[in-house]
Amino acid sequence: MKIIFLGTGTSTGIPSIGLNYPVCSSKDFRDKRLRSSILINHNKKNIVIDCGPDFRQQLLTNNITKVDSILFTHEHADHTAGLDDVRPISFKNGKIPIYAHDRVLKNLKHRFLYLFEKQNDYAGDIHLIPNTVYENEAFNLHDFTVKPISYSHHKLQVFGYRINDFAYITDLKKIDKSEKNKLLNLDCLVLNALRHHTHYSHINLEEALQIIHEIKPKKTYLTHIAPQMGFHSDTEKLLPKSVFLAYDGLEIKI
Repeated sequence: MKIIFLGTGTSTGIPSIGLNYPVCSSKDFRDKRLRSSILINHNKKNIVIDCGPDFRQQLLTNNITKVDSILFTHEHADHTAGLDDVRPISFKNGKIPIYAHDRVLKNLKHRFLYLFEKQNDYAGDIHLIPNTVYENEAFNLHDFTVKPISYSHHKLQVFGYRINDFAYITDLKKIDKSEKNKLLNLDCLVLNALRHHTHYSHINLEEALQIIHEIKPKKTYLTHIAPQMGFHSDTEKLLPKSVFLAYDGLEIKI
């Protein structure tokens, strides 16, 4: 299994428009962060988790021309606003199955109905096949067993996903012990860590490291990073040996 980090930034990306944090003028390519998304490649299948407003740019940069399915964590724009960019992929490869909480599917249909249903005033094709993800119900996807992990992003329910011994958790603030236990014995965890100071809807670096200490994955990569985190090179010096800051374009194999 190969993981490509398509984006590792928070909702504003880095550099952020109008914000003068020092990292926004950094020359280190690792400090240039598009909105958070990953691609999982296995047995010639490409699974994407979230497609934010940078999705087109991310696919072009990484020379990705095929997406076999998309998993959504939640409906916020920085995780969904690039959904329209599936159209040329669908033209070539057919309808794309997407997986999300029913609430999220309803939100996406409201915003992108033309991707789901034929429209009388629009001669487009159907591009997406919706599939509902339920709490505590694993599902099969391209020879994988996918286990949803449910937690809170402020007051909003969000799904992370465990695929074999890999898990992707973003926009986490609070998680019950029963859900946290589903993350034990991981080879690799991807986890949000917004910044150094506390935040009302995201865990910060200290909180992320506490969760990592509790569930003890073999390796962890931190994502959904805000400009307030500072420079990549400085923050990495603060991390345990098995914890790393992810960056856009990073590829890892599991």
